[in-house]
Amino acid sequence: MHSVELLFWIAIGILFYTFVGYAILVWLLVKLKGLFIKSMAIEPYYEPEVSLIVPCYNEAVVIEDKIKNCFELDYPKNKLHLIFITDGSDDGTNEILSKYPGITIIHDQIRLGKSVAENKAMKFVKTPYVIFSDANTRLNKEAVREMVKHYQDENVGAVAGEKRIVSKEKDSAPAAGEGFYWKYESRLKKLDSELHSVVGGAGELISFRSDLFQPLEEDTLLDDFVQSMRITLKGFRVVYEPNAYAEERASATVKEELKRKVRISAGAWQAMSRLGKAFNPFHNFIIVFSFISHKVLRWTLAPLSLLIIIPTNYYLYRYTDGLYTFFWCAQVVFYSFTLLGWLFENNKVHIKILFIPYYFFMTNWCMFIGFARFVRGTQSVNWERSVRGLA
Repeated sequence: MHSVELLFWIAIGILFYTFVGYAILVWLLVKLKGLFIKSMAIEPYYEPEVSLIVPCYNEAVVIEDKIKNCFELDYPKNKLHLIFITDGSDDGTNEILSKYPGITIIHDQIRLGKSVAENKAMKFVKTPYVIFSDANTRLNKEAVREMVKHYQDENVGAVAGEKRIVSKEKDSAPAAGEGFYWKYESRLKKLDSELHSVVGGAGELISFRSDLFQPLEEDTLLDDFVQSMRITLKGFRVVYEPNAYAEERASATVKEELKRKVRISAGAWQAMSRLGKAFNPFHNFIIVFSFISHKVLRWTLAPLSLLIIIPTNYYLYRYTDGLYTFFWCAQVVFYSFTLLGWLFENNKVHIKILFIPYYFFMTNWCMFIGFARFVRGTQSVNWERSVRGLA
């Protein structure tokens, strides 16, 4: 029984540290750092030339809104260069773009994937800084200005914007779960940035120094994450800027969100296999600490721990008393809520409190599916537009 008990507490410890303990620890480290190191003063009206790249695949439904959003950005028009690349689009996206002057349009007849599209688009960049943004997101007017101001610090190699979920159906499973997740993730990214550097940015809005951009392997699934991590591993910081944000609608259904999460999960395993230096504490200890604590544990040992605590807790509940009964009852409640969330979502009954446990379970379950696809090499590099809910 002692080995079962030890295994149970190790699993509990991993889950606690991954989702709560690391956030507390990095918050304390940031407070301690603030006592000794002051932040660099930044000039708010720094206005270098910058390119904004928007990769597209069959975005005819949203592309005009994206173009108008780009034209409304608060930045000198002669210093903001707009580049749209339509990766194999066949729904008229290219024809819509051609109606608007002042945009560089790159059209590929053959669909080769987002990483190939970004690599090709970078060949047209003549500015010192570049921003990538998805076609289905809306940027706030100050986004470009808020991002590029950080490049006054020569140690900053990339800037990650904030992703915000907007939805009229706030109590649906995707909106409730994804919205809660990104609020938590945004706070954690801010702490990572204040400690030293963000470990990976979201592709909805991310910026790089152009000369640090490294062409990605054609089969790269998490282009934004891998690119920003490689810049970090070169010794540069990735800064998080919450005042530059991309608004995106939540997935319309759990099925759509599941499809997206599985792709991300397969990409996470692929990224770990290609970022060897991120596991070497002698290369950059603070990055390794943040990478493993914030990402690797969440992708690997945390989902496994969720499975381990079910049988170990049941065994301890059956053959011991006290605390293990509490844990077992808590698990029963959690998985009951998860099951009810699944049933209610399928029947279009929206009860927000049930969908957060459901989303949490689904996200961790996707790591196993993503791992299987990574091992078998069956995850397509071509991204698909997720059906989104109402904004």
